Amino acid sequence: MIYLDNAATTMHKPQAVIDAVVQAMNSLGNAGRGANEASLSAARIIYDTRDRLAQLFHAENAKRIAFTCNSTESLNIAIKGSLNPGDHAITTALEHNSVLRPLYEMQEQGVELTVIESDKRGRICYEDFEKAIRPETKVIVCTNGSNLTGNRVDLERVGKIAEDHGIRFIVDASQTAGVFEIDVQKMHIDILCFTGHKGLLGPQGTGGIYVREGIELRPLKSGGSGVDTYNTHHPAEMPTALEAGTLNGHGIAGLGAGVKYIMDTGMEHIRETEQHYMWKFYNGVKDIPGVKIYGDFETEDRCPIVTLNIADYDSSEVSDELLMTYGISTRPGAHCAPLMHKALGTVDQGAVRFSFSHFNTEEEIDAAIAAIRELAEEE
Repeated sequence: MIYLDNAATTMHKPQAVIDAVVQAMNSLGNAGRGANEASLSAARIIYDTRDRLAQLFHAENAKRIAFTCNSTESLNIAIKGSLNPGDHAITTALEHNSVLRPLYEMQEQGVELTVIESDKRGRICYEDFEKAIRPETKVIVCTNGSNLTGNRVDLERVGKIAEDHGIRFIVDASQTAGVFEIDVQKMHIDILCFTGHKGLLGPQGTGGIYVREGIELRPLKSGGSGVDTYNTHHPAEMPTALEAGTLNGHGIAGLGAGVKYIMDTGMEHIRETEQHYMWKFYNGVKDIPGVKIYGDFETEDRCPIVTLNIADYDSSEVSDELLMTYGISTRPGAHCAPLMHKALGTVDQGAVRFSFSHFNTEEEIDAAIAAIRELAEEE
């Protein structure tokens, strides 16, 4: 199978990640729940991963990184822990449902919501953020990169707007962490939400949240922490405040190995390779009659994603044909991005997403281009 669905999850992991998980399964105890070697070993691996992530995101302190199951859990913590009835939040039409649905829940509880719309190429106007700000605006939450079009958001620009107005800036880095440089200090990011199983090359069921020093969030969960047992409230200190219960130590071991692989290989090399494959595919299919491509390809600063349709064919039919006839795995449908599909006019048809990894090959990209050409000729 030619796997071109990396925006959903990176299937091809570095061998070091696999080895780290296997070793952890054979040796780790429960971190913070004892002084035996198995428990201490788990604590060391979890701390090392926390520290690597802090380095990757330029966080001021490794303790400001807490582990979660995925970006969705992180975003629920960030959004629900930041807003109260009467507050106002700003987001964009580029967002995944992991941002939108928690915001809609808060809207039902009395939070007012403004959505920055996009044009038909999935681009937003940054001046619209300034126009949307009110005295009661408490949060701006946006993605760093659309999982549908691949369009990037200028975090430093949005972050400066938020900082200038004293507004909390929450970022969804699901599509960019591990591939694009993220500096929480330089970009004025107050809360960064990320998943482990995509660009960070870790196992599914891993993720995390960075919370800037001085910001306190209402925790989504409370319970065991391994410390302060007789306190009737969950500990308020980071990272324990957001880490109720046993952590996924085995998965975190794999995530740590993934981050180390990225640092050793070089994020720039990974990004350039993935973007090379993206541009090769884009240039190979963009002029094929009947093929319509979505997103802004006038800028090179974009996620390694190409989303398209062939004539009026349902996107699921095209994706099924790619898999059954050509052995190419893609993602059709709505991609959990309803507002973006409305902007693109693809609510009924959906779209077929190709997303690339540095583990792909030139031959795989050539095969994907040939497959699209053949399918378009059959139209």
